[in-house]
Amino acid sequence: MTETLAGRVALVTGGGRGIGRAIAEALHAAGAAVVIADNGTSIDGTGADASVAQGAASALGARAVPFTESVASPSAARAAVDLAVRRFGGIDIVVNAAAILRDGFIFKTEAENWDAVLRTNLSAAFHVLAAATPVMRDQAKANRGGTPYAWGRIVNIVSTAGLYGNYGQAAYASAKAGLVGLTRVAALDMARSGVTANAVAPFAATRVTETIKPANPAQATYKERALKVPARAVGELVAWLAGPEAKDVTGQIFGVRGREVFLFSQPRPVARLVNPGDGLGAAIASALKPHFTGPETDLEAFSGEPIV
Repeated sequence: MTETLAGRVALVTGGGRGIGRAIAEALHAAGAAVVIADNGTSIDGTGADASVAQGAASALGARAVPFTESVASPSAARAAVDLAVRRFGGIDIVVNAAAILRDGFIFKTEAENWDAVLRTNLSAAFHVLAAATPVMRDQAKANRGGTPYAWGRIVNIVSTAGLYGNYGQAAYASAKAGLVGLTRVAALDMARSGVTANAVAPFAATRVTETIKPANPAQATYKERALKVPARAVGELVAWLAGPEAKDVTGQIFGVRGREVFLFSQPRPVARLVNPGDGLGAAIASALKPHFTGPETDLEAFSGEPIV
């Protein structure tokens, strides 16, 4: 791989394992310095293991350092950004990949599990961006990397669960859907600074796919096939989004499953009617109902054979 990201500095949350690690490796291979932020928690967000980030950074060698605190607080997020600036001179690429799972049907799930998932999967991304974007704006004013400034990149790792929904994933799907909204806002807020923001929904064998409990044959097929997909392809797409060819790509939602790259549509009006007053139900049935989107889980929608 050519060093298209030479001189750039990346912060990858959740970068010690799975998809996050594949992204950190791809960015590093493309020449970026990388801060791997990962507190080594379990898939449900309990416990911590500093060796996860330390081991990932050590495996990369030069231009990689670990950050072993959870970034789910404003102070820790600022500390992670400060580490990037202090050690490598700036922060050009932010990838929010940290996530946990605490599934449960909406009529059974506990509020503390909802709060924990939202804190890790959504609020942490906000805290990191709130700390990193002022630095990026200052770098834009200083034309870091050349004129005009074109090094700033934000990539949020979302999920098709946030686009389609899935059984028992109220917290996870809501957090990931919220991350899509955060991506769109970041793209708008940072446009004048030349910083892009995009979302990527990955398909790959990770701790998340291992925990899937199929509710029907289509979901069982999805799990079987998903466990064959390497995470490397996700890293390759994120590295491209971080590179010079993607300087004008912003506000988009991509998916990547092996060699397949998807671009997802985004919510826009697909039909319209003028409320007639009496007969609203009949008008909706005629003008809007043909465009309704039926219930379907992401596991069912993507149960086809991946191209790897």
